[in-house]
Amino acid sequence: MRKVKIKNWKASIPVKDEEGKIVGSQEQDENLLVAINVLIASMKPEAQPKGLEKFRIFNKLAEAFEKAEQTKVLALEAREYDFVKNMLEKDMPSFWGMNKNLSKAIIDFLEAKEE
Repeated sequence: MRKVKIKNWKASIPVKDEEGKIVGSQEQDENLLVAINVLIASMKPEAQPKGLEKFRIFNKLAEAFEKAEQTKVLALEAREYDFVKNMLEKDMPSFWGMNKNLSKAIIDFLEAKEE
């Protein structure tokens, strides 16, 4: 099992009008869980994991994420950790590296020691 402390940070999110024009910004809490969810949600349908085994992994991830929201510690078994790590290595947009808070959260995840 690997455990990663979940830390929140403030992000400035653009606010757009009906025409898509940016009219301001608002602050929003973000963390590693949000980033992983964004990564999963932004996958093209043909690239999304399929099958019963992946269903089980996503079910375990959902349980771990829910618990992490309460405890502020993401605890993953080897199979779920390896799945998320592989997804980050393969699918993470490289420009995420420009966000120092997100970069730190991802590096902390990748460097989590097995307990």
